[in-house]
Amino acid sequence: MDIASIHALFLECASVSIDTRKIQPNSFFVAIKGDHFDANTFAQEALEKGASYVLIDNSEYYIDQRTILVNDSLKALQELAQYHRNYLKLPIIALTGSNGKTTTKELIHAILSAKYKTKATIGNLNNHIGVPLTLLSFSSDTEIGIVEMGANHKKEIEFLCQLAQPDYGYITNFGKAHLEGFGGISGVIEGKSEMYSYLSGNEKLAFVNLEDAIQVEKTKSLHHYTFGVNQSEANVSVTTVAANPFVSVVFEDLKITSHLIGLYNANNINAAIAIGKYFKVPNEAIKSALEGYIPENNRSQLITKGTNQIILDAYNANPSSMAVAIENFKQIDQPNKIAILGDMFELGEESLYEHQQIVASLSNQKDIICHFVGADFFSNATKKENFHFHLTFDDLVVYINKHIIAQSIILIKGSRGMALERALDVV
Repeated sequence: MDIASIHALFLECASVSIDTRKIQPNSFFVAIKGDHFDANTFAQEALEKGASYVLIDNSEYYIDQRTILVNDSLKALQELAQYHRNYLKLPIIALTGSNGKTTTKELIHAILSAKYKTKATIGNLNNHIGVPLTLLSFSSDTEIGIVEMGANHKKEIEFLCQLAQPDYGYITNFGKAHLEGFGGISGVIEGKSEMYSYLSGNEKLAFVNLEDAIQVEKTKSLHHYTFGVNQSEANVSVTTVAANPFVSVVFEDLKITSHLIGLYNANNINAAIAIGKYFKVPNEAIKSALEGYIPENNRSQLITKGTNQIILDAYNANPSSMAVAIENFKQIDQPNKIAILGDMFELGEESLYEHQQIVASLSNQKDIICHFVGADFFSNATKKENFHFHLTFDDLVVYINKHIIAQSIILIKGSRGMALERALDVV
């Protein structure tokens, strides 16, 4: 069966799924092989739970006419998503970057939804499986699609752009993330800039932060729409940026106060404003959308628990995001500051050096009690007096249970594998 025929069957369905635990009635189930399972074995279960069709790549699990047999389910999913994107012909905004892309995506979605029927990547479904699922979630009612793209090696953004074929693109920044896969910071820049290559080759438009010299240099030959802080040549100029404790900005004499912690979120807010202005969303609607956005999913959240205030930024971490989070924490003028920081992964040969740099950056901060958690990297960094190093999360729990924390402000940040949001249960 060719992709056009598969797409016709897909259009009969209400949704697409790769997880039988989340099957909805009249869904289109795609069986993807994982490292430790073969989803072909769940085809029968998917139909029993309400799927109208199942797409498989193992003939042993063929059931009846509701079964679509292909050579490679993952490739078929990607081809189906690309076909669907061309079928809909809607404008698509793509985002990538080392830090802040999910928050920026959510802010843009909030603003554009004030004027358009907008759909965006759910959560962080931003890889070679997540991007196709995002594209297939768009429908004929969608007026603008927003696609987040993640990558941990070169050529990945190039491939995702070929699938999504974005009309607009934005790169949040180029930071020290996934250094192992990219082969260093130069590899990060090259890999993320694959989006610019796509936009340039297809005469599409890039949104550009004039505060970022790499963005400015890389987009000189592109169609672009710019923003910056007190940049007179920018299409959108923000005149004031502050954080006390939430980030606020002023543009066109309109003050916006967000629910985001950390000045590093200012660029995310400014990008969303610029994109809203480009798509002619009224200023008051932009303000309302940004002020109404409440962060979740362990990203830049300010949580009050008992007598403690907690800055929960534990969804993920890399040297760049860790550094700006710490710098922001240093600027907070409050007593009893505690930092709980977890190992950062996927840094390759730079791991020990980058963890040592984080420890060193806090060495003169006598007003911050520091807890470093992780057997892989922080435990091997040079120890500093008055710092606490815990091999495991359980070791941290034991310490906190013996030293009750009260009337403090606490920063919690670490890589996803550390799952430091668990600290909320003990602080």
